[in-house]
Amino acid sequence: MTSKILQSAELIFERIKTVWESKTSNKIVSFSLVSIFVISVIVSYLDRNNLISLGKLDEYFSNPFFAIDISFTILLILELLSLIFVLPRSVANSVGKQFELLSLIFIRFGFKEFSHVQNFEWNSIMSDSLINMFFYAFGALLIFIILGFNTKLQLHTRLTSKEDDQKKFIQTKKLLSLVLLAAFIVVGFYDIKILLQTGNYLHSFPSFYTILIFSDIIIILVALRYTLNYYRIFRYSAFVLATIFIRISLSLGPFYDVIIGVLTAIFVLVLTISYNYFLKDLPKNKIE
Repeated sequence: MTSKILQSAELIFERIKTVWESKTSNKIVSFSLVSIFVISVIVSYLDRNNLISLGKLDEYFSNPFFAIDISFTILLILELLSLIFVLPRSVANSVGKQFELLSLIFIRFGFKEFSHVQNFEWNSIMSDSLINMFFYAFGALLIFIILGFNTKLQLHTRLTSKEDDQKKFIQTKKLLSLVLLAAFIVVGFYDIKILLQTGNYLHSFPSFYTILIFSDIIIILVALRYTLNYYRIFRYSAFVLATIFIRISLSLGPFYDVIIGVLTAIFVLVLTISYNYFLKDLPKNKIE
């Protein structure tokens, strides 16, 4: 019974993944992002010149740079969706994708700070926003650099030498990915509902990261069924801790969020170097 469920989940997952990663989907996503950005710029212009009224959304579209915020938010949502399809491939790759998202979130925060600048006149607001922009920009850059080194150094090893156990472990992660996809859809509908009711978009990235923490813990517990190797279990557990740190950074204000994010990236890099050293004689380039 369990095997049939895992096989069905794998089949559904592969079909959805094939559609998501197809060239047609990429073209549609690219065209949609460009269209949304252009339409947002036009709507913002009309709203600022009192040619149209958007009710509760007037406050947002009155800012000429709000179109950038919309485009980056949608881009982040799409990257978050991509994270779901990376999870079964490798836990290490999944953590790397989380840091990619974090760096893009910091870039988005930088653009958001830029939206606070009005008429480019030097004042206290511009001064604070400019400092925050530099902090987010360099924080994102540091994560980008650290992630690059971490990706090159990453050593992928099989969880178990038994082919059947390895296959079941990957199928379990695909089933978990489908659950995450369902959670992603539920959170998305909730955000849209709040947007229509109040005019505020929650962009619940922190909420999804919270769900991700629980899914990572489930992966560790499932992994215990196939191996009790200390180094692998420690590595998996440390990855979960990194996800928790990322979630914490998303709940903090300027400066502290960047500091926690960069320190977490360094933590994962040191973990990777240490893991490679202790298990350097294991076969490389095998999917977890």
